[in-house]
Amino acid sequence: MRKKLVIVGATGSIGRQAIDVAKSRPDLFEVVGLSAHSDASGLLAAARDFPDATLALSCDPEDANLKAEVSLRGPEGLEELVRSTVADIVVNGAAGSGGLRPSLAAVESGKDLALANKESVVMAWRVLEREASRSGARILPVDSEHAALFQLIERIGRDDIDELVITASGGAFRDRPLGDLDDVRPDEAASHPNWSMGRKITIDSATMANKGLEVIEASRLFAFEPERIRVLVHPQSLVHALVRARDGSLYAQASEPDMRVPIQNALTWPDTVPCPFGRLDLAGAKLEFRETDPGRYPMLALAYGALSAGEGSTVAYNAADEAAVAAFESGKIRFTGIAKVVERVLGRPWPFRLEDLRSIFDVDTEAREAAADAIREIGC
Repeated sequence: MRKKLVIVGATGSIGRQAIDVAKSRPDLFEVVGLSAHSDASGLLAAARDFPDATLALSCDPEDANLKAEVSLRGPEGLEELVRSTVADIVVNGAAGSGGLRPSLAAVESGKDLALANKESVVMAWRVLEREASRSGARILPVDSEHAALFQLIERIGRDDIDELVITASGGAFRDRPLGDLDDVRPDEAASHPNWSMGRKITIDSATMANKGLEVIEASRLFAFEPERIRVLVHPQSLVHALVRARDGSLYAQASEPDMRVPIQNALTWPDTVPCPFGRLDLAGAKLEFRETDPGRYPMLALAYGALSAGEGSTVAYNAADEAAVAAFESGKIRFTGIAKVVERVLGRPWPFRLEDLRSIFDVDTEAREAAADAIREIGC
């Protein structure tokens, strides 16, 4: 029986690659729902291959013709798509904190969640896990690093693992002299050496905020203490994660940097099926690993600190980073100002536990206001 899929963020990088996976295996997958934020033309183009799919735009369009073609609109329409469409699994490729509500809608309605939106875990893991446990929904990570860790942990056994190792490409400026980072431009930061990703996540890769969010996510998804999670720079992006067994041995997951591999693995779990994407030949390949430089990547240490400080601090970390990246893009702060904004926001007291969405979004709002103050103070 084919699995019925809803793809949230169908016009983004993850969404487009999820569509590739679905189209490559029509014997396994049927796309029954597609959403985009504001790219209506892209959504309609994607829907041509799936004429029976229900469509949603989370940003309500002004165009009357689009209103007629897209049946569900606005944030409520997106949630209705996820909750009401008869489906087995929801792929959440939405970017940023806006991806939280569709994640929650998926697990509350009993659908498995193939999760690429790391903010859902960073902001609201307690709520998401509680609702998934209640409904019986499974949360299957799609981020390449967490998908790799998931596969390794499931195969080796959590009790036999001592340490998790997440790899990082190092981003656009991994070899740029530190003194030059003050003057880098947004377009430079948004150009990734290995991966094809959205603009914001690519800038986060350059600061390593993305890896900081992944450390938080790994700690919560797999219930590992922060001190048992390590980050290594691996410029080739061929090894996506490793685990160290209690006997000291390291086990790695390796493939070409192609997100269609972890997407397919999440969609077919617990089965493993042949995959036409990302097959890696190690002959002649160079594998290099090095420690992260705290002077180059202060956002990573800030993430570890936020994780130790509790749930309010991780919400504040994410909110401050989103605000700071937007300020960098608009020319209000320098690239190096991103970490300065986040550090100032995390210097405030934040709750250790957040039990519900209202308290989560209250902290998110307060952190964005604190970030706005910091951006004005730091400036260029």
